[in-house]
Amino acid sequence: MLTLSIVLIGLMLLRVPLFIVFLLSSLLYIGLFTSIPTNIVIQRTFSGLDKFPLMAVPMFILAANVMSQGGMSSRIIDFAKSLVSPLPGGLALATVFACMLFGAVSGSSPATVIAIGSIMYPALLKSGYSSKFSVGLVSASASASAIIPPSIGMIIYGTVASVSIGQLFIAAVVPGILYGMMFMAYALAYCLWFDYRSDEAYRWAHIKRTFVQAIWALGVPVIIIGGIYGGVMTPTEAAAVGAVYTIFVAMAVYREIDFKQLLAIAIDSAAVTAQIMILIGAASALSWLLTVERVPTEIGQWLTDAMNSKIAMLLMINLILIVAGMFLDPTSVTVIFAPLFLPIAQVIGVDPIHLGIIILVNGALGMFTPPFGFNLFVASSLFKQPMLRLAAAVFPFIILTLIVVLIVTFVPPVSLWLPQTLGMR
Repeated sequence: MLTLSIVLIGLMLLRVPLFIVFLLSSLLYIGLFTSIPTNIVIQRTFSGLDKFPLMAVPMFILAANVMSQGGMSSRIIDFAKSLVSPLPGGLALATVFACMLFGAVSGSSPATVIAIGSIMYPALLKSGYSSKFSVGLVSASASASAIIPPSIGMIIYGTVASVSIGQLFIAAVVPGILYGMMFMAYALAYCLWFDYRSDEAYRWAHIKRTFVQAIWALGVPVIIIGGIYGGVMTPTEAAAVGAVYTIFVAMAVYREIDFKQLLAIAIDSAAVTAQIMILIGAASALSWLLTVERVPTEIGQWLTDAMNSKIAMLLMINLILIVAGMFLDPTSVTVIFAPLFLPIAQVIGVDPIHLGIIILVNGALGMFTPPFGFNLFVASSLFKQPMLRLAAAVFPFIILTLIVVLIVTFVPPVSLWLPQTLGMR
């Protein structure tokens, strides 16, 4: 396993594409150190993709892109601003709230950076907020999409861990709200400290008008979560219905895209889907190899021997996830580490749903953690900011997210209370 680790780290340092890192490492290890036929890597790559719940991924990606370009995101932003803009630092609060709302209807963190950031970042600068605070707020707040259901990460974890995706959606509601509220509390404190006051007053007619305009967009999570919880649809079916619904709203209700634009959106969505799927397939092959070589068992035994308490083991799991999130995307982290940590979780009495939320929150942190946080790359390109400045801008939000990670990890009811209350656990 030392050789495999060296190859993995070496290829990543050389900036080799991740799917090649996973596949090449697996092929080299199997070819040099085992008698297993190397074509097993290809078989396991395809078997990792041959799972019905993964069909939801392209549907959520398509829905997110349609919403971003079909006028739904701008209406969500207007509604969010009408609710919180009159408060001190209202525009900053509206940014976080809009990211939460858009996350609830898209499930894509990078899409949230683009959809919300392209509108809110210039508005924040125009209102006198510093560039550093503004870019950090957008880059970090967009990661709420990784937690607030529906989330692509939940689908992937549910597939890998063989747990109910519907239960994961429900379990993530409270952690997602906690995550967003933590950022909103920081934004409020920041604005009070630097005296960013709002001259706006609450206008109920304006709130009503923006709500009516956004109600079609806000219907997406109602359809998806309501359909799943009501037993009407599976998560995959709900994703398909959600995609069709967003297309209908964007083309027939808001009328902001036509068939030519829809085709371009579909092509872009297919490209993103291909990137995610090849990562899942390659990571599945590596995960299978690690399982065959008994790495999860050995890690579990090592943790059991080295750690004398459940708290220490959970801290170690989080530490591994945080470090992995600095270099890998959340999809790869989930596919590789979920099979490793599930046996350990069973030994120490951690519910698989609870473990999934822990992994998801760490995945959200990884979206904006240097050096390879994906949100940072998107924000750097979108806002023309150097990576070093972005890393400094998101540092306070990294601390806040670490606090959320600890709360979610060591207060299980945060994740499990709602599913248990609804009779799902």
